[in-house]
Amino acid sequence: MVTGMAVTGIAVTGMGVASTNSSDTGQVSTNAAEVYEEFFLPALFQRWAEPLVEAAQVAPGDRVLDVACGTGIAARATAARVGPQGAVVGVDINPGMLRVARTKAPGVQWLEARAEELPFENDDFDAVLCQFALMFFTDKGAALREMARVLKPGGSLAVAVWDTLENTPGYAAMTDLLRRLFGDEAARSLESPYSLGDTGRLRGLFADAGLNAVRLETRHDTANFPSIEAWVRTEIKGWTLADTLDDEQYQRLMSEAERELTGFATDTSEVAFPAPAHIVVWQKES
Repeated sequence: MVTGMAVTGIAVTGMGVASTNSSDTGQVSTNAAEVYEEFFLPALFQRWAEPLVEAAQVAPGDRVLDVACGTGIAARATAARVGPQGAVVGVDINPGMLRVARTKAPGVQWLEARAEELPFENDDFDAVLCQFALMFFTDKGAALREMARVLKPGGSLAVAVWDTLENTPGYAAMTDLLRRLFGDEAARSLESPYSLGDTGRLRGLFADAGLNAVRLETRHDTANFPSIEAWVRTEIKGWTLADTLDDEQYQRLMSEAERELTGFATDTSEVAFPAPAHIVVWQKES
């Protein structure tokens, strides 16, 4: 994958609105959500939760919303920060992701809702987070305006998106392999998480939604998988291709990947490659 994109989702962690194309919206099955939680989080997504919470300046006692929460890694990190006097709400359009999230953090309020139509009053939250999901929303501008609407004056919105595919060499190579073996549709499932990597386009998206004077920081990190086999298994079984490739195609991909992606494996057979991301922060005027 991705997501946050993105063994984490690698995407991506969050989902957009329903569509006939699951790769464009990041929608996965319940089984894929379980794989995503078990393998993608430690490989990639988990390490971004704390920086996102920090960027939003979440404090003890705050009420915080995690939009397109996926299995809830950012919401869980937020709950630890706000403590018993605070409150955390996670929303996602994907019931499979929410089902896993509820088992991991029953103290968080989990709701099925679209980012473009958040079921909350104006000025309801001290901070709003969105980790590796903005790229999957059908109407990104509407989603940003909704997140701004529910944010209290003086509160911060923090959004994480992946850098470009070109700056994420492991996924660039995996995408090329999928395109050669199975065509453009399969390749697009891994390209979608990187669609907002261009910082000019990203800033323009916020500006068009009326969210000016944003702070944008590009942070550098690494994707880590135990092996090429684990990378491929997690990427396919934990992402939108889980219900697309049949067993024969999966084995063919595994065989080709073992030959063509060895450059990303270390001497101990572990996989590591750069996986940078942008964190955009906007503060609502008091």
